[in-house]
Amino acid sequence: MEAEGTTVGIIGLGLIGGSVALRLKQQGYADCILGSDLSGEAANEALSLGIINEISSTDNLLNRASVIVIAIPVDATKKILPQLLDNCKSNQVIIDMGSTKSAIARVVENHPNRSSYVACHPIAGTENNGPSAAFSTLYEGKVNIICDKELSNGKALETALEITEIMGMRVKYMNSVEHDRHIAYVSHLSHISSFTLGQTVLEVEENEKNIFDMAGSGFASTVRLAKSSPEMWAPIFVENSKNILEVLNAYIANLEQYKKMIEKADSSALFAAMKKTNRIRAVLENGAKQKSETKELIN
Repeated sequence: MEAEGTTVGIIGLGLIGGSVALRLKQQGYADCILGSDLSGEAANEALSLGIINEISSTDNLLNRASVIVIAIPVDATKKILPQLLDNCKSNQVIIDMGSTKSAIARVVENHPNRSSYVACHPIAGTENNGPSAAFSTLYEGKVNIICDKELSNGKALETALEITEIMGMRVKYMNSVEHDRHIAYVSHLSHISSFTLGQTVLEVEENEKNIFDMAGSGFASTVRLAKSSPEMWAPIFVENSKNILEVLNAYIANLEQYKKMIEKADSSALFAAMKKTNRIRAVLENGAKQKSETKELIN
């Protein structure tokens, strides 16, 4: 697809969609960014910040955009994606950026225009939301997971890969079921843990000043994700409930083990459990090394 003159439509103008828009404009891929958001306030803010060129209706996006990027909560994506496919042109490409994939995949699996759609999940984000949280380098060095690639036509997949490269991301392929199972462990559980910790501290510590006076960097980093958007994360937890419940059961079992060890004042068992878990450092460092080596090969 030629970059010059490309019109891109972004549905959802928060951190995810706004950062896509900024990057595509910065890199010269998009000649015009049309933006749509259920919140008129968010749409106007995105326009005033220069994230988009025009506020647009969905019908206008379908009439004018070569590429439409969906960056809204996953439950809303399930509703709007079939409507977009109903009315899209044969040369249009529709990409969604949702954190769960299998439920969305099921909604459109038999749609006659399914091949115009590419299911993506860029593993990137911050705890902030709204157009003002968007920045053009959000995706640099991150991974974009493309699911069920065999169901997308050649042009759609080529466009998704081109945008992935422009974003500065590496690509990984999975089927949507496998994706949701893995992401429950490495992303969704982290957010649930953070929300739960924040809730517990707020419930127990009535004097909020003490929280700020006593909170160290460990607490701040652990609870950071609890500042994330409930509008985005509540639907994710529901859509991926089967996998999340499986992960939660394992997590709760481990918490119960720690509780028992502490009740018994079993310092040896606690030491052994924590020492065993320390190997997560090596796992993460090895992953970071592989990511760096892959980036060097690409460059």
